[in-house]
Order: sequence, then structure tokens, then C-alpha cells
Amino acid sequence: MMFRFLHLLIVLPALLFISLAMAEAAPKQTILFFGDSLSAAYGIPKEQGWVNLVAQRLKDNQLPYEVANASVSGETTAGGLSRLPAALKHFKPSIVVLELGANDGLRGLPVDVMKNNLEKMIQASKQSNAQVVLLGMLIPPNYGPKYTNGFKAAFLDLSEKYKTPFVPFFLDGISGHADLVIEDGLHPNVNAQRRILENVWPTLKSLLIKNSK
Repeated sequence: MMFRFLHLLIVLPALLFISLAMAEAAPKQTILFFGDSLSAAYGIPKEQGWVNLVAQRLKDNQLPYEVANASVSGETTAGGLSRLPAALKHFKPSIVVLELGANDGLRGLPVDVMKNNLEKMIQASKQSNAQVVLLGMLIPPNYGPKYTNGFKAAFLDLSEKYKTPFVPFFLDGISGHADLVIEDGLHPNVNAQRRILENVWPTLKSLLIKNSK
């Protein structure tokens, strides 16, 4: 009896140590953020950008994901489409958060071209076995109702067609607020980053919870 008790005292802690070691060694899945300056922390310290805040929240919640940010300032959907295959190959993400289109809109590029580029990026991500979270964008009304309505609809149409988790306007509550942008009047400042996080997090969190079941 004493031998069995001593055996348990030795074996159980060892098993616990092995279990903890295996949990710590379990590979994390990658969430790839693929966007433009709005996700690249343009004009502010990168560690204070909203993508980095997502990474911190994942860590705080002990979720088995790591973040890769392949966002490039000034990127259009055409540029993103050309870069995405290499990013998918390099990072091998399980989730792609796609945030592109703002620069297409500001330059007045054809909506159908932007939509086609976004669609190809969604398709490429899915073909790489990655789920897609699509972040929608709006542009100022001075571009005219036909263009602005078509621009808005492009994101919604794609989210419905591919059944992707969708944030209709990820700059909601920021656009039009002078105190939440840097000196150029366009890019979100440090104070806006947590608001962007809260705009995106519920949709991303829902996907992560769904994946854990």
C-alpha cells in the first residue's frame, strides 16, 4: 500500500508536468491581418496600433492564436492581390482579416475592379484553407451617391456570397471625428485604436469561439 502511495506521488506530478509542457508546446494558429495604412499603424507607434491590441487581447484571453500583420501603407486591392499568395505561403494562416479598398475608393478607382480583386483574395485565402473576416469600408459622400453606394455594397455582396464574418464599417465612430485622427485628417490616431479594436473584436471573437467547438 505504501509503495502504491509513493508511486502515485512520483507519477502524478510527472504526468502533470508533461501535460503542461505539451500544452505550452502546442503550436498556435496564425491570424493574418492583410490591409493598408489603417491596419499598419500609420503615423503612430506600431505597438499602439489596433492589430497589436488584438494580439494583446488574444494573449490576455489565453487563446491559441498569434498575429501576423502584413499590412502596407498605400496599398490598393490590386497591390494586395499581387502580394497575398506569398503572404499565405509564408504565414500559413488559419484566418485572414482582409482590410483593403480604402485607397481604391479615395482614388476613385472602378468599384467593379476593387470588388473583383477582393473576391480573388477571398478565394485565394479559402483555397489555402484560411477563413476570412472581411472589414468593410465607406467613403465620403462627395464621391457621389452612385459611387459611394456601389462601394459600400461591394463589401456586403462579397460577405454574403462567401458567407464570411463581416464588419460593415470598421472605422465606425472614428470617421468624421477630428479628435480621433492624426494631422492629415484621414488616419486614426492612438486614441482611435481601441475603438477600432472594439469594432472588430466581437466578429473575430465569434469566429474564434465557433472554431473552438
